Amino acid sequence: MNDISPYHTATTTLTLREKVGQLFMPAAFINDTEEEIRRLEDLIKTHKIGSLCFFHSRASAATNFEGKKEVIYNENSLATLKKLIRRYQKVSKIPLLIAIDAEWGLAMRIENTPQFPYAISLGAITHGTDLIFEVGRCIARDCREAGIHWNLSPVADINNNPDNPVIGYRSFGEDKQKVAEKAVAYVKGTQSEGVLTSVKHFPGHGDTATDSHLGLPLIEKTKETLLQNELYPFRELVQQGVDSVMVGHLAVPSLTQGKLIPATVSKEIIKDVLRKELHFEGIVISDALNMHSVSKMYPQKGELEWLAFDAGNDVLCFAEHVAEGIGTILQKASETQIEESFERVWRLKEKGYSKPFPTKGNPMSTSELNKALAAEILTLFKGDEATISALIDEEFIGISLGKGTETIFFESISLSVPFKTFEPFQKVAPQLPPAENILLALFPPQVKPTDNFGIGPEEIQWINELIRVKNVILYVFGNPYVLNKIRTREAKAVVLAYQDFTVFQQLAADHFLAIHSARGTLPVSIDSRAI
Repeated sequence: MNDISPYHTATTTLTLREKVGQLFMPAAFINDTEEEIRRLEDLIKTHKIGSLCFFHSRASAATNFEGKKEVIYNENSLATLKKLIRRYQKVSKIPLLIAIDAEWGLAMRIENTPQFPYAISLGAITHGTDLIFEVGRCIARDCREAGIHWNLSPVADINNNPDNPVIGYRSFGEDKQKVAEKAVAYVKGTQSEGVLTSVKHFPGHGDTATDSHLGLPLIEKTKETLLQNELYPFRELVQQGVDSVMVGHLAVPSLTQGKLIPATVSKEIIKDVLRKELHFEGIVISDALNMHSVSKMYPQKGELEWLAFDAGNDVLCFAEHVAEGIGTILQKASETQIEESFERVWRLKEKGYSKPFPTKGNPMSTSELNKALAAEILTLFKGDEATISALIDEEFIGISLGKGTETIFFESISLSVPFKTFEPFQKVAPQLPPAENILLALFPPQVKPTDNFGIGPEEIQWINELIRVKNVILYVFGNPYVLNKIRTREAKAVVLAYQDFTVFQQLAADHFLAIHSARGTLPVSIDSRAI
């Protein structure tokens, strides 16, 4: 890595305009064209940009508001990322801070890279937080090897709305203390490898059914309620020394004297609540300023960048109007205001470029850690293990929905117990299987709740009818909130594996075969009508 000069040197060599440039974090895209790459190089050189946040492509959901364009698969994304980082660093007068969203690993943005369980899966762990520390540590190791200094995670939102379209599976759950404990462990693991962290989305994005990429969520809770619940994890993380806090695009009138404005441009939320009441002294970074919840509200170029900075954001993430933003800030901000944010950003750069303190032992390998996580996460939601193991001695049919019949789960079981499979949706009219005992493996096609997690209404109706008239043991390899769509009251047993990784399917098979017992606990509530 490049060396970063001491702060006192920067204060004498950088102009005020260059210091403002250090506050900007434009988006960089792994799959950009050569023309687009050169355009970003010019932006870095001209405006002395301080940091970059990498995304997969301009067609990805995070940048295209739920993917109206086709996302091109690129098996060489990691190699391309490393080359681009070197290229952008080469043209920068001052070493760049390189950031990325790697909540569950680089795989969140980059093909063929290590992936770990979603936060909601980690939320099922009940025996300590050591493994979550290891998740943060392993992801940080992968970031450092790629040339990334700053992982914009973890999510510290308490997800208490099952219809939340943008947080949900990215949250550790609905219990404030468990969310805080797990987020702290993730942060500590990340920091142990010398990578910076950012908790998000302050003051709490969990209790909303609005996607802030598309519209402005409204949180209608009293300040007292927020302090007791939504703000609790952030307060704990601030006390534990998190590097930065990302402010979300949320309207919280109880914190803004009744004004319906995004938290990102609210002095009351950033300067009063976060700085004064929670005593946070680190970096405040905005959520992506390209998101429609704010970008449509402030269409004049440079206006949003100024308002976000004036509200207290030190780093302007995904700023789309850099030149205009710098110009407006120079015109309206005081020199003291600029210097205070610049000093915080520079201190963060010094930390990001410093060598990590040596830690005992090496991080676990991805496969070792995922195997250990699978064993702790598997959750028995309904029924008992005796009922499940009894099916082994009975004749039963295996049905897989979402992946076809060829699954690691069934393949692993078939090595010990012979059984037949049934494919109801290959026929014009779905049929119920002839057998009374059914082992149903559900693989929801998508992790987000939109369109019933990608499960068609005909399939949901068929699943519910199957559960009503047959003896069904259900294993779910996906977001546990899918159970809100399924009437599981009459199921003999329901088991949550959460992820469809190979090791999670193998572990679930071992559970069915009574080799492994379930240790996890559901981290969110399911509609009582479903159980």
